[in-house]
Amino acid sequence: MSDPFALDDDPSDPPPAAPPSAPSAAWLEGLNPEQRQAVETTDGPVLVLSGAGTGKTRVLTTRLAHIIASGRARPWNILAVTFTNKAAREMRERVSGLVGAAAEQIWLGTFHALGAKLLRRHAGLVGLDSSFTILDTDDQLRLLKQVMEAEGVDAKRWPPQALMHTIQRWKDQGKPPARLKADDGGEFADGRAAALYGLYQDRLRALNACDFGDLLLHCLTIFQDPAHQDLLADYQHRFKYILVDEYQDTNVAQYLWLRLLAQAHRNLCCVGDDDQSIYSWRGAEVGNILRFERDFPGAAVIRLEANYRSTPAILAAASGLIGHNADRLGKTLRPGLPHADSGDKLVVRALWDGEEEARWVVDEVEAQQRRGVPLSQMAILVRAGFQTREFEERLITTGVPYKVIGGLRFYERQEIRDALAYFRVVAQPADDLAFERIVNLPKRGLGEASLQAMHLLARRQGLPLTQAARLLVETDELKPKARATLAALLNDFERWRGLMAGIGPAELAQTVLDESGYTGMWQKEKGPDAQGRLENLKELAAALEEFETLPGFLEHVALVMENDSRADGAFLSIMTLHGAKGLEFDVVFLPGWEEGVFPHQRALEETGARGLEEERRLAYVGITRARQRVFLSHAGNRRIYNQWQSSLPSRFLDELPAAVVERSGEAGLFGVASAPGGGWSATPRAWRGEKPQAWTTPTPPDGGFAAGDNGFAAGDNGFAAGDNGFAVGDKVFHQKFGNGRIIHREGNKLEIAFDKAGVKKVIDSFVSLA
Repeated sequence: MSDPFALDDDPSDPPPAAPPSAPSAAWLEGLNPEQRQAVETTDGPVLVLSGAGTGKTRVLTTRLAHIIASGRARPWNILAVTFTNKAAREMRERVSGLVGAAAEQIWLGTFHALGAKLLRRHAGLVGLDSSFTILDTDDQLRLLKQVMEAEGVDAKRWPPQALMHTIQRWKDQGKPPARLKADDGGEFADGRAAALYGLYQDRLRALNACDFGDLLLHCLTIFQDPAHQDLLADYQHRFKYILVDEYQDTNVAQYLWLRLLAQAHRNLCCVGDDDQSIYSWRGAEVGNILRFERDFPGAAVIRLEANYRSTPAILAAASGLIGHNADRLGKTLRPGLPHADSGDKLVVRALWDGEEEARWVVDEVEAQQRRGVPLSQMAILVRAGFQTREFEERLITTGVPYKVIGGLRFYERQEIRDALAYFRVVAQPADDLAFERIVNLPKRGLGEASLQAMHLLARRQGLPLTQAARLLVETDELKPKARATLAALLNDFERWRGLMAGIGPAELAQTVLDESGYTGMWQKEKGPDAQGRLENLKELAAALEEFETLPGFLEHVALVMENDSRADGAFLSIMTLHGAKGLEFDVVFLPGWEEGVFPHQRALEETGARGLEEERRLAYVGITRARQRVFLSHAGNRRIYNQWQSSLPSRFLDELPAAVVERSGEAGLFGVASAPGGGWSATPRAWRGEKPQAWTTPTPPDGGFAAGDNGFAAGDNGFAAGDNGFAVGDKVFHQKFGNGRIIHREGNKLEIAFDKAGVKKVIDSFVSLA
């Protein structure tokens, strides 16, 4: 098999085995008229608007085969671009099935792969060697930190992740440092973001490296340089036909790259769906597809509207919803296959709160199973990751196997595990693993040396780390700053533990996360994941509202994790709507359709009407994942920060055509809000006459800390002072401070006059007789 990314595939290469002289009739006979038009309209700019489930992959592969088989172009004169390696492999395999080995000679791959191929050929034009290294995200971040440190930029005040995100956006927009103004980048590093970008690029060249954004940016730099127009002309002549998949997801740099390469022959075919443009947060520009006809005058626009996936009712609902968007090219999905009827209506269910919503969804999952729908053909699609918790807990309780696709389960997520570690130390100071996890999180200057000192003393004295730490802060074993920081942390834990009897677990948890600086750490983080992590922490606080004590909640989490099935066989899928694009299921559940959740409040606040339209496109994507049934739900009340807050149904629900929707739920569900004690006993369920679930504090096992023993008190270390045989006047040796003489002893604490280090307080376990 030839290598499609070899560097010597010039037009002079010998041709592969001859393909058929004309397309087989079978290739085209299976296509509907719209699909056939998209395949046979080969010359000039073409925009194929391919709605969900309309067979775009078949159109793309058949079009490639048709161009080759009809002799319009040699395989190496075709450039085909996809967004994922999986899509590229699938496309090459399908074309190979139609034209054989000729498919191996097509320039086919992702934007990044094709950019890398071109750049390795011409790396010298941008100051690189062809053997350049492509850095991953971790390497990028490390390099940026080095650049910032060298320039004296405080990484605590100006997070490197935020700068990395800004640089990525600039590269997505096709902007090298030379095209930026000095103050571009706003207030970051006191207006120095653009300068830091330039220094970062210089450092990359010095390392003979580039990041993923450079793979196209450097190509653009070469092609736009007046000195290299002959090179651009060579590639423009080479690529007689250019095909692009998922054009609605292209960013500015990708658009500019394609437009440059297509200028000579103008045989550019872009396949996409403006109604499924949902990735603006990672640089995608829906305007690329909306202005295609202006950018390429005389373009043919072909609409694929025959859907081979969903029932007529689902298609009517999706079309009715997306019709409320103003910025769209317009198309209406219709059934591509005959149906006996329109199919089941979409179910819209109003529930009291999130717990009741989870119960209803899982009950319906089990009902669909009894009707013969396999778990593998059902999915719960949420707007944001924080929504998965209540569904996960209900699924575990009922024993329904599931997997969170494209992410971790709720209690496995980094920020949740960190928060739980804080709570575990508050509830049980002897939890060494938890304390070790968070002792320097957020960073407090308690590094490896401090932790090693705690471990050493804990092992020698048979103590929990927290008690060893309490002893250490009374000595000179640690540096003064570390000693003060550790003492403050231990005092915080002592105070938080003292609050357990006076406030509820949710309020306590919020206090711990806020006062520890953990919440603030993520608030300062400007990366794309930070907001989601904060939402997850908010959801964790909501989970604590259901429990009477912090230990009761921690026991519940432990049991949940213990019973957490790995779902080795068939399983229900849970994923975000963004992660579901391109997938399909028989039955789809769409929970949380409430204002502020979906459409998401942040999208509305940050981008206004533009953000609302993208949220509506996301809703359209969700509905069109379903073949047979769609269940939508919304809760009237959510518990947030110890208060019940009413939720209004999403405006998207009112935009669904009434004829294909079946609504059910409780009357008078909305417009109610109450703070604790405001007329409700404990929860809305209690107000409705239902008994809330109660959790009691488990009795600590033998050897554990009783409820009244906080384990942090400075005056009582919880163990008897041992007699290691040291006496005042003894000569001793300390690994850190060297030789000295004991001048005072109190229990196991020694005051020693060291020959070189002066007078220090140490624990007797750290010294030996000299």
